[in-house]
Amino acid sequence: MPISICPAANVTAPVDVVWSVLTDPESYGEWWDARTEVVDPPGSATPGQIIRASTHTLGRNWPVVIRVVGVDAARRVVDLETSLPFGISVRNHIICSSLDPTSSLVTFG
Repeated sequence: MPISICPAANVTAPVDVVWSVLTDPESYGEWWDARTEVVDPPGSATPGQIIRASTHTLGRNWPVVIRVVGVDAARRVVDLETSLPFGISVRNHIICSSLDPTSSLVTFG
């Protein structure tokens, strides 16, 4: 059964800074609970790109595979498909918008 949620966070950083972090898969390991292992092809997020990572819990490493589905720089939107163990898959629609010159809103649904 599909479940749909859309968490949001206010971020104390200009929207251009937040956008640059969201579109740099090599840096994902700095802010998510996984170790980024391979970004293919390397570089900024682009449709078709595959990000392989692993997370550690319950005494073992678990694979995480992300495929970049779409990137709309003009609207600051990234669409990802994440594959997790046990057949769990997640579609991530991430939108980054400016609240003011020093803060941003990031929705992750």
